[in-house]
Amino acid sequence: MKCALVWRSALNSGRSVWAVLASRKRWAALGSDERGSVAIIFGLTIFVLFAMIGLAVDYARFVNARSQTIAATDAAVLAGARALQSNGGDQAAAVQVAETYYQQGVKSRIKVVPLSDNINFFVSDNGTAMSTTGNARISTPFMHLAFGLGGTESSTLPLLRADGSDYSKAVLAVGGNGEQSLEVSLMLDITGSMQGQKLTDLKSAASDLVNIVVWKDQSQYTSRIAIVPFAEDVRLPTSAFKLATGTTSTSYPCVVERTGTKKYTDDGPKSGQYVMVHQEQYTSGKGKNKTTYYQPTCNLTSSGVAALPLTSDTTTLLNKISSLSTYGGTAGQIGTAWAWYMLSPNWSSLWPNSAPAAYGTEKLRKIAVLMTDGDYNSQYDSNGYSVDYGQTPPQSKCPDSVNGCSSVQASSLCTAMKDKDIEVYTVGFQIGTGTLADTTLKNCATDTNHYYNSSTGDALKAAFRDIALKISTLYLSQ
Repeated sequence: MKCALVWRSALNSGRSVWAVLASRKRWAALGSDERGSVAIIFGLTIFVLFAMIGLAVDYARFVNARSQTIAATDAAVLAGARALQSNGGDQAAAVQVAETYYQQGVKSRIKVVPLSDNINFFVSDNGTAMSTTGNARISTPFMHLAFGLGGTESSTLPLLRADGSDYSKAVLAVGGNGEQSLEVSLMLDITGSMQGQKLTDLKSAASDLVNIVVWKDQSQYTSRIAIVPFAEDVRLPTSAFKLATGTTSTSYPCVVERTGTKKYTDDGPKSGQYVMVHQEQYTSGKGKNKTTYYQPTCNLTSSGVAALPLTSDTTTLLNKISSLSTYGGTAGQIGTAWAWYMLSPNWSSLWPNSAPAAYGTEKLRKIAVLMTDGDYNSQYDSNGYSVDYGQTPPQSKCPDSVNGCSSVQASSLCTAMKDKDIEVYTVGFQIGTGTLADTTLKNCATDTNHYYNSSTGDALKAAFRDIALKISTLYLSQ
């Protein structure tokens, strides 16, 4: 009996051992079983793959929308700035043009987040540029899900950089940034009728043009301006006076017309082609002993109103304009002639340090701006003595003048100047429609778009600004 119990106990112990061993084998087998692991890896890979595809889709949408937005703003600011050039500087109208172009440019753009597009346009840089600011946002749902970002704002991306480096800006540029050179001569009326507020308005208008036209960077392309104040004569620097007249006396360095076959040309000064010295007529004695003689004189008595040759020094130009004062009658033909001579390479000897470039120079525009407030009424005899026939002399009745009436001379000079491909703008100031001055300025202008008849000081400033904008070129500064 005892033996049977011992045997049964041993048998049970053996079964327990085998059970333990069998359990260990099953766990070992389970640990080495690779079935199902591929499915797990595949699931994880699919998740990553779909996340990457989603990110790529979001990024592609972002790049496309960003490119279209930048292209639209670039086109819009260029269109707006061009409108400034052609609409007389109407800033509100120019902004409207820019906004219209922008809306057209983004019509096919991927839809942005509602109400997020606050891109707007404005005129900047003292009325010489069109700029933009603001931004628009696009939704990025895949990026949002992939990275678990929270909130509405975090599920979108701005299309433009927050630092403003993507903001478009179109500048009306001259000089270096306009990729061309400019030579501009300003003929400015400083006759007696310009006294008071009218002269103040002229100074403001001319200074505004200088500040726009003369670009700071003159390293490659230049924008230079000459100033020709005129009344009954034109005053020259003494060295230029000697060369222009062939005389040595410089006590009264004022010049008037040129006679002979070259009077309406820009052929350089030499024997037979000099301009006349302005002279005053005197008499002495009585009866048979009475004699007439002439001595040099100047209507423009101050050296501060002497003509200034081409320069890009804005301080010098602005100081010259600021120093202007008024004198006597109106010899517009003399102002017109010297506005031309300032641009003519044939007169370079007068200005060795400010010589105008040759005609036909590549990427160069030569422009004359002729401004007056009244009829041309002063012409000269063969001695350089003024023969004044009043404010409105008949066009063909100036019999005592060597070259005929002032207005006829001016028109002839303008025609010859335009034949040299010089662009001519003319500006009348309170001259009245249909007057002799109105007719003369219209004849002188390159075309009707180059003529302005300003009735107020603000209109005069707008005319000079419009000229400055028209002779500017457009470029995208960013």
